[in-house]
Amino acid sequence: MSNLAKTMDTIADLHKSHGVKQKGGKLYTQVVHRMEAFRRIHGTDFGLDTEILVNDGKKVVVKAIITDKDNRKVGAGMAEEIRGQGMVNTTSALENAETSAIGRALASLGLAGGEYASANEIDAVVRKTEAMKEEPKAVEKPKIQFKDIPQKEITPEERRERHEEKIPDFEHWCQQKRTKDQLDAYYNDSQSTLNEIKEHNPDLYKKAIQVFVKYLDKFERKENG
Repeated sequence: MSNLAKTMDTIADLHKSHGVKQKGGKLYTQVVHRMEAFRRIHGTDFGLDTEILVNDGKKVVVKAIITDKDNRKVGAGMAEEIRGQGMVNTTSALENAETSAIGRALASLGLAGGEYASANEIDAVVRKTEAMKEEPKAVEKPKIQFKDIPQKEITPEERRERHEEKIPDFEHWCQQKRTKDQLDAYYNDSQSTLNEIKEHNPDLYKKAIQVFVKYLDKFERKENG
């Protein structure tokens, strides 16, 4: 355990050089960088194991445990993710939960990324809250307010044309995002549009999702070096 102080200093330096700016301007050192520093300094002196506690198709709960050479538990962390909430959790809820759990286990040893909760976990609070509550009534107000006003009928051709125009829009705005969290937030904000495209033009919906996945892969490759 004597080298932990050295590891803390190394991660503090990483926080300055590799910290990702989060909401509010605070910096966060990603789990991949903290884990690399941990292994570089300690080698195999510590064991790290993860366990899936819940994976019922709706949510995922993962526990991460760090043990010393004598197999004594010296650090632990847990994380929960809701499947389908946010772009990352649509395809990678289990991996996301595991990463967050490892981040919290490292933080329990004093190897935090600047805040005890990881960036993914902070965003998860919003995702889980949205998943468990009903849609606010305010969303329905425009429909109630204008329900008696005749709406202009739109032809399938006109709708498809509008949906086709959305694909380059998605490409443009995805390109502007600088972090995976920003991309995930944009994906959440685009849900109503994506659902409309999915209902009327499934082939264009696939193209739209491919745009988001392309930029998600880009950020994940960057994180993994």
